Amino acid sequence: MKNIFLVLFVSGILLSIKVEAQREVFMLNSGWKFAKGEYAGASDINFDDSGWKSVSVPHDWAISEKFILDGNGSTGKLPWKGEGWYRLNLEIPESYKDKRVYLLFDGVMAFPEIYINGKLAGQWDYGYNSFYLDVTPFLNAGGKNLLAVHADTRKHDSRWYPGAGIYRKVQMIVMNPVHVNIWGTYITTPIVKSNYADVRISASVANQLNSGDTIQVKQTIIAPNGKEVASGSSKGWIPAGSSKDLEITLQVADPQLWDIEHPYLYTAVTHVYQKDKLVDTFSTEFGIRTIRFTSDDGFYLNNRRVQLKGVNLHHDQGPLGAAFNKRALERQLEIMKLMGANAIRNSHNVAAPELPELCDKMGLLLFDEVFDKYDAKADITSETDFEEFTHRNIRNFIVRDRNHPSVFIWSVGNEIGDVQWNINIGFQRLHTMVNYVNKYDPTRPTTLVCDNMESARLRHFDYYDVHSWNYGRRYSLARQLEPNKSVIISESASTVSTRGFYELPLPEKPTDFTKSLQVSSYDLNAPWWAEIADDDFMWQQDEPYIAGEFVWTGFDYLGEPTPYYNQAVKEMGMTDKEASRSSYFGIVDLVGIPKDRYYLYKSYWKPEETTIHLLPHWNWQGMEGQNVPVFVYTNGDCAELFVNGKSQGMKCKKPASQNSTERFRLMWKDVMYQPGEIKAVAYKNGERMGESLIKTAGEPYQIKLTPDRKTVLANGEDLSYVLVEALDKEGNLCPLANNKIKLILKGNAEIAGVGNGNPQSFEPFQSDQVYLFYGKAMIIIRSKDSTGKVVLEASSDSLKKSIATIELK
Repeated sequence: MKNIFLVLFVSGILLSIKVEAQREVFMLNSGWKFAKGEYAGASDINFDDSGWKSVSVPHDWAISEKFILDGNGSTGKLPWKGEGWYRLNLEIPESYKDKRVYLLFDGVMAFPEIYINGKLAGQWDYGYNSFYLDVTPFLNAGGKNLLAVHADTRKHDSRWYPGAGIYRKVQMIVMNPVHVNIWGTYITTPIVKSNYADVRISASVANQLNSGDTIQVKQTIIAPNGKEVASGSSKGWIPAGSSKDLEITLQVADPQLWDIEHPYLYTAVTHVYQKDKLVDTFSTEFGIRTIRFTSDDGFYLNNRRVQLKGVNLHHDQGPLGAAFNKRALERQLEIMKLMGANAIRNSHNVAAPELPELCDKMGLLLFDEVFDKYDAKADITSETDFEEFTHRNIRNFIVRDRNHPSVFIWSVGNEIGDVQWNINIGFQRLHTMVNYVNKYDPTRPTTLVCDNMESARLRHFDYYDVHSWNYGRRYSLARQLEPNKSVIISESASTVSTRGFYELPLPEKPTDFTKSLQVSSYDLNAPWWAEIADDDFMWQQDEPYIAGEFVWTGFDYLGEPTPYYNQAVKEMGMTDKEASRSSYFGIVDLVGIPKDRYYLYKSYWKPEETTIHLLPHWNWQGMEGQNVPVFVYTNGDCAELFVNGKSQGMKCKKPASQNSTERFRLMWKDVMYQPGEIKAVAYKNGERMGESLIKTAGEPYQIKLTPDRKTVLANGEDLSYVLVEALDKEGNLCPLANNKIKLILKGNAEIAGVGNGNPQSFEPFQSDQVYLFYGKAMIIIRSKDSTGKVVLEASSDSLKKSIATIELK
């Protein structure tokens, strides 16, 4: 396959990119001008935008703004409501006059209107979905052009922070008049055996010439090792101004199956010929694998039972907001995989296309979900034609993602009360959704995520394939009424906690929340509608038909700060100002620092890897001689606890207990605090497997910087996450430190964001300083576009400074 390099002049910035022959793809990420508000004439080519802010796309206009202290904590207390304009100058060469030019938007929040040279080229509604436009008729080939985008979030509704603006990437795709359509290949594997697999490849080819012609399509399959393993061709007459699907089935011998342990990917290279001339080349990655659900034994991948160990992930990336960054997402997935997760649910809206791409490469299964609710949260208004809206949005969602082997189920919505209860023709709307999913991909099962247990009596599950239920064994009635369908716990736990914060006494019940505005990290708290992690482990052990769980949530996220949302804090006698701005649900905090719960999941989900995690910290000044409970999370069977060398006794898990915490954690609830050290020695099958030690830390003395990556790409997008910690003179973490850390960055990079995981912090995410929160914070360094060394210096008035060096390549 021939590759060429092309250069496009965009707003004074040269973009050199590698593209496939006959097709040019340009990332429109630099040179944008932005202004928030209403601007008459902003789409006109001669409009004066010299006073506007220069930004790069992806861009979230609210994340860098000040928090609204008395604002709505459920949507992050950030000013995302409003309208904004983006403008970009394009110089389209004369050579494009006979080409077709498309703009592909991965996501614009919300109701985007796209203008070319002052004329409306197209518009969209649903802020989370990807869409594209053929802008050829609006362009001035050989001259200057103006792309303007208007985004308007005022009619958008949300239960969490949605972000605002062009928050995902934009591409310009230039093709010959005869070409493979956007997302135009569809690859399925109807027969998969150990010695061969049939690979069916359908290519949707457009002919935008003035006359019809016979078009030939050659398909070539490239194996994971880069070698060609199959090829063939098909041809057909395509009338002028039309598209046609040209299909062929090829056979791959001894296929390497895509699996969570070995995510082998093949590539289908599609060559399009017109009158024997190659006019388009397009590549599609895919995997060969089988999936099936069973009613009594869960989920099977490649005829092997796989328990789904999943997490829900919202789309924001903490201090970066909704502005998508591939490395930020990759890091989230890496952290989840290291914990033992093998599946992701993109709660609850169409994700960036990089999510299924990364899941494919990393061996993660994807529960792919399109909507939260069928209302303004999906940008459905009173004027929306539901049938047309559904068809258009489901088509883009499915056609974009259906070649990804990681996608194992389609979800058409989440906790939609009126649909579950068949209010306002709810079942008819559900039927419409599912029908369009099956129209564009009948190879995967469908589901609706439910939470109203008694609604199962109306049998909405007759419209879809798999029972998906949230919390509290609410699946039990649906399972009783229809035992021939598998069950997924689509949201489990919703345990809440604050990293590093411990509160005594232990709660008597999960809903015991205090006025501290933080939640104890003993992992015993959950809202009334949810449960602690151990309960879901127990239910899955006791009911093996359950295919698995998706924990709410993998990471903390902006908004939805249960239990300290606005109404709740006012009921406690406080005001809107005391409501938090981010969630407590995460296994990991907002900046990616694991909470204690991370190790509880790892101990159960990854039994083959040694885990011995001890909590809490051992700095309890003023508590001498008083009780401080100690927990151990381990994949071992038993552990012995020592305080300053004195044994506190051996504890062992009780696998048959109906008290879930006794099955999965070891707890010493009556430990007398004495400064010094605590140590847990763990055992498995009677053999010592290791130990964990925590010492009482002295006063904070020094700063420690730890980059997650010491080498990053000099591409203007790559990231290094630098962990900041306060240590005492002996190198022990100071678990209560809250020092202000000042930052100086030298080199060709920038501080993209800072944070510390505190849901009560209203410090800006973009800053040259950050406060430690229980001894830790995070700095996000983003590269620019030239190589060299970057030096980060962190200092504090009372601490020894630290320096970290990152190389840009």
